[in-house]
Amino acid sequence: MFRLANVDEVIARLDRELVGLAPVKRRIREIASLLVVDRVRREHGLSAEAPPLHMSFTGSPGTGKTTVAMRMAEILHNLGYIRRPTVIAVTRDDLVGQFIGHTAPKTRELLKRAKGGLLFIDEAYYLYRPENERDYGQEAIEILLQVMENERDDLVVILAGYADRMETFFTSNPGMRSRIAHHIDFPDYGANELLAIADMMLAAQQYHFSEEARTTFAQYLELRMQQANFANARSVRNALDRARLRQANRLVAAGSIEVAALSEFTAGDIRGSRVFAGGVSSAPPPEALP
Repeated sequence: MFRLANVDEVIARLDRELVGLAPVKRRIREIASLLVVDRVRREHGLSAEAPPLHMSFTGSPGTGKTTVAMRMAEILHNLGYIRRPTVIAVTRDDLVGQFIGHTAPKTRELLKRAKGGLLFIDEAYYLYRPENERDYGQEAIEILLQVMENERDDLVVILAGYADRMETFFTSNPGMRSRIAHHIDFPDYGANELLAIADMMLAAQQYHFSEEARTTFAQYLELRMQQANFANARSVRNALDRARLRQANRLVAAGSIEVAALSEFTAGDIRGSRVFAGGVSSAPPPEALP
């Protein structure tokens, strides 16, 4: 008997963990509802073809794709669609070998390890590199397609990446598109949502902004969102990590540390970022502007 109450709890936890993303959460609820109805039908002896489960998550970095994949694995496990609520997250390097005869055993070994759970392939479009005729990514794709079809009752695959590149990937690999049942797009966060995410991240570590620091961080976000390689919640986390370093240096330099100061970020801790100095005007390396 599946555990419906546990499914409700997983969805509720998803609401608590992720700010915004209303269309994503709505799609997850719709998929969960489909699976619940399928299970109830089976309980009552109503035959039906098992619903397809492979998915595509598209969107920018830091929009919650990995977190949603983890919660999806829990839902699938609670409803009896996978044996283990585990997510194996991989990229091209984990699947594709560098010489002849290396890719097939490497891919099959990873698929064997993921069996019974959920395989999350980030930046999946890098598996296909038509500009390099000696590339072995196509071999990995062919093995993956076979397993997605023949072992779909014991492995769920989620392909993730930027929307435009994933569309090119699916166009070049129609067999892959035909195996994906659910396409979910993850929108970028707005400035207010990112500020709420920052508050949540700080609270989880028993920190908080001073009133002035929170205003300053909102200004930081407005500037940083205009810079290249901004990565939504990932950039927020990196910015807070750097602010934490600046806070620690400030407290130690002061010579004595008051207990109340241990948990508070000041405006200066935020304004120390190079973003406010306008130090980078062209494309910086990823996360180079904390």
